[in-house]
Amino acid sequence: MSEGMYPTATGELAKKRRQLTPETEAAFLAFSQKVFSEGALPVKVKQLIAVAVAHVTQCPYCIKGHTKAALRHGASEAELMEAIWVAAEMRAGGAYAHSALALEQMAKAEAATAG
Repeated sequence: MSEGMYPTATGELAKKRRQLTPETEAAFLAFSQKVFSEGALPVKVKQLIAVAVAHVTQCPYCIKGHTKAALRHGASEAELMEAIWVAAEMRAGGAYAHSALALEQMAKAEAATAG
């Protein structure tokens, strides 16, 4: 186990997960293999999307694993960084868009004190 916040992914942890819920584990692995197989999108593109999403969901295991997979499937470091920037912009864009909720409450408070 790691001394950090997240334990190191080990074969022992994977084995325990399989033992506790073998059918669910098998279904999840089959789903994952299907999702990341060649299709309308090339595997490299799927892995770049996964790297971006992993940064938004802030999953360190996904960041590491999908970065390695993207590199294995031909992604360049520049492509990876651009995908990460897209994720950062989308995350920031969510905060920007949701500011409408705060602005709406400010307007309501202003109207209540004015009237």
